Amino acid sequence: MQTFSTRELERIAERAARHLKRADAILIGAGAGMGVDSGLPDFRGENGFWKAYPPFRGRKYSEVTSPTMLDENPEQAWGFFSHCMVMYRNTAPHKGYETLLEWTKKHFENYFVFTSNIDGHFAKTGFDSELIYEIHGNTHYLQCGRGLECSREIWQAGDLNLRVDEETMRALDDLPRCRLCGYMARPNILMFGDRAFNPLRTVDQEYLYKKWRRKNELACIVAIEFGAGEAVPTVRYECQRLGRPLIRVNPVDYKADYDSVSFPANAAVAIDLLNQYL
Repeated sequence: MQTFSTRELERIAERAARHLKRADAILIGAGAGMGVDSGLPDFRGENGFWKAYPPFRGRKYSEVTSPTMLDENPEQAWGFFSHCMVMYRNTAPHKGYETLLEWTKKHFENYFVFTSNIDGHFAKTGFDSELIYEIHGNTHYLQCGRGLECSREIWQAGDLNLRVDEETMRALDDLPRCRLCGYMARPNILMFGDRAFNPLRTVDQEYLYKKWRRKNELACIVAIEFGAGEAVPTVRYECQRLGRPLIRVNPVDYKADYDSVSFPANAAVAIDLLNQYL
């Protein structure tokens, strides 16, 4: 893997900052890599998932985060989900989030956040909830496991914290239930092969996002993308489609088109460097 000197990264940051300064609007894209600097585990690749959760060795992340897992082994599925909920709740977003928020207040009032992350860290930092589109949902909200077959209701998980056997990742407490029908509840997140996801909260966010896009149809939108991988490339595609230009921040998958900015760094490092030029 190619390494870059501090001076090279500074030159890249300076170029990226020039683009940001001339923008009419900013699209902030964020994938899983955005949370790594906060201390959240990196699930990229099978080994990354197994390292964080040894009880699931031999299984893919997509297998564990699936409706099938909930149906066939609900205690273990909920052990994993509860563990993630508590981890996201107790982990402070890294300083880069706060710096980004300061930018939006000082320079980029016209912005939107487009993220595949389910940790809720943008809202936790203080970003306007009406300017965040969480395309895969948010783990801090629950829904009925039957999806819209039961109701349209989505409710906050609050301080839900199931006791979990760390060796087996099985929940030891009674599993959460739907408040209306009593069926097992589940996080309001889009899983792999998911047909029971209640999309209504996400649909509301999508409506606001499309409204923002229409308002800025003729504007110069600069997209700055943090830690979005190629495995599930939705964030990459959206930022690349809208960004004029795109600033792609990623320590590994950083390459962007020739007229964009390839920024080979972690999110926190890049934001800190950019801050020197903004």
